[in-house]
Amino acid sequence: MIDHQDSSKAKMAPLAALTIGAVGVVFGDIGTSPLYAFREALGQTAGGGIDAAEILGVLSLMIWALILVVTVKYVSFLMRADNNGEGGVLSLMALAKRATGGWKSVIALGAVGAALFYGDAIITPALSVLSAVEGLRTLPGLDSALSERSIMDIALAILVGLFAIQSRGTANVSRLFGPVCAIWFLTIGALGLLHLYDAPSILLAFNPSLGVSFLLQHGMTGLFVLGAVFLTVTGAEALTADMGHFGRLPIKLGWFLLVFPSLVLNYLGQGAFALAQLGEATAAGKAFANADWFFLMAPEPVRPWVVVIATLATIIASQAVITGAYSLTQQAISLGLLPRLKILQTSEEHFGQIYVPVINWLLLAGVAVLIIQFRTSTSMAAAYGIAVTGTMVATTCLAFIVLWKLWNWRLASALAFIAPFLLLDLFFFGANILRVVEGGWVPLVIASIIGLLIHIWVKGKIFLSRETHWNSVGMIDLAKALSARPPRRVEGTAVFLTSEPEVAPVALLHNLKHNRILHNQNIILTVRTVTRPRVDESERVSVTPIDENFSQVEITYGYMEVADVPSDLYRTGKVLSDRGGTSFFVGRNMLSPSRDVGLPFWQDLIFIFLHKNASDPTVYYNIPINRVIEMGSRVEV
Repeated sequence: MIDHQDSSKAKMAPLAALTIGAVGVVFGDIGTSPLYAFREALGQTAGGGIDAAEILGVLSLMIWALILVVTVKYVSFLMRADNNGEGGVLSLMALAKRATGGWKSVIALGAVGAALFYGDAIITPALSVLSAVEGLRTLPGLDSALSERSIMDIALAILVGLFAIQSRGTANVSRLFGPVCAIWFLTIGALGLLHLYDAPSILLAFNPSLGVSFLLQHGMTGLFVLGAVFLTVTGAEALTADMGHFGRLPIKLGWFLLVFPSLVLNYLGQGAFALAQLGEATAAGKAFANADWFFLMAPEPVRPWVVVIATLATIIASQAVITGAYSLTQQAISLGLLPRLKILQTSEEHFGQIYVPVINWLLLAGVAVLIIQFRTSTSMAAAYGIAVTGTMVATTCLAFIVLWKLWNWRLASALAFIAPFLLLDLFFFGANILRVVEGGWVPLVIASIIGLLIHIWVKGKIFLSRETHWNSVGMIDLAKALSARPPRRVEGTAVFLTSEPEVAPVALLHNLKHNRILHNQNIILTVRTVTRPRVDESERVSVTPIDENFSQVEITYGYMEVADVPSDLYRTGKVLSDRGGTSFFVGRNMLSPSRDVGLPFWQDLIFIFLHKNASDPTVYYNIPINRVIEMGSRVEV
């Protein structure tokens, strides 16, 4: 009996730890929405004055957005559509690509979703941190003391500091994310509960008909409100994107036991507080104006502490998005959507802790431009929804393909199941499109630029592969020719990296042509990335002998794994045994633009720039630089 109890406790302990960790990472973005979501949604109705029915209608829309989008769509459905435990738009793309054999539409949907995510990754830190810092102006005496510029400077200083420490890794500080966010959710839930007694009628917001009536009565204004209501569910993508780190059960427990109740209580509390203020203003014959309801409903003695913990929560939310951008970049590179970039491991203990310098500084530049351009969180809020809704539309479309092609649902059944989710996403997307002029153009511009780069890179790689293959020599034919007329042999092992093992690597041909030698052992090495997040060690390395001179070796990685080619070649003992006697030959093509072949000339220039500035494959594969020999040729693209 005692042993059974101990075993149960041992199982519960890691589950509790994972749940707390998920609260800190997965729900950071959606958890900071109460800072601005209700204020911005209610603000869209302020033109003609705000009445009680409008407060209830807006809240009804917000509560049901949480229920339908997050609880039903993501928690109940999309979390089941995982790729060996991994989720997110690119994992869905990998699943759909596997099921369809690589439809162009699947790759396009994945590229669109990824491109829009980068827009989200820029807006989230800027909006959330700025919203928290603006809470300082609700403190007595600071409203007049802190100017708009001061608020901007404080927010920028916090964010510059956050991005500056990324290279050092966040493994140590991330242990605090879960407990801090747990305190945050308990705090916002308590604040909301405190004000429910101000206007108990606010509970009527659970009636969905109030939200529907609001939309029907307010016409175009209702659509603008709906666009702002969507701020309530921003961050829902993280529920699936972070499944690989925490698992499905901890995320679900965190949502149902803490996050969802806290969010609903806080929104209800803000609404009740607003209703009470409306009643007081009406009784006094004064005008009722929209305000920063989240901070104002905190009692003055504790408000400074609420500002502090809100700032910490937004920093954590920003960190989660930044880390997500690194992981998405790693996935995109592995799946061939982006050129190789320098990726650094920042922790020996935590596999997922990586740092991508180029992405880090580009994100910081984008965040700084947003804050300087928009100046306030209210001005910036309009830019937020389009990026998130666009990603959700792409995710839903990919989920439909998974249902139809991978899970083998009948087409009619798959359409019937996915249609309500897609219509809901399109409804929100349409509502946010109306706010393009206000700031919604920002994520669209960012996504368009990134999408164009992905398109050019994928297209250029296909053309380059065709050109290289066109002038190539078959590996088997070369092996036969060398067996008949063997060149001079030298000691050691030569490893030739190639993406097409059936074709003789360019570096091998150049070595034979110019050096007129052949090593005693020659390995034609191909590194593959599959549509699974991770590959078992037993499946990592495969060896296929060609003849006594050559062997084909394939090393396989999942798209979430960091390649370490030398370690994997020596680990099995089947391929290499002497590190010191091994040379790695890498073919590096010199590209030149052409107006006659390949891509349009302006795309040529972009592709060449991306190709030239891609991370060195030897660095990407962790190959010692003192063992690398580069050979190549000139190719027109």
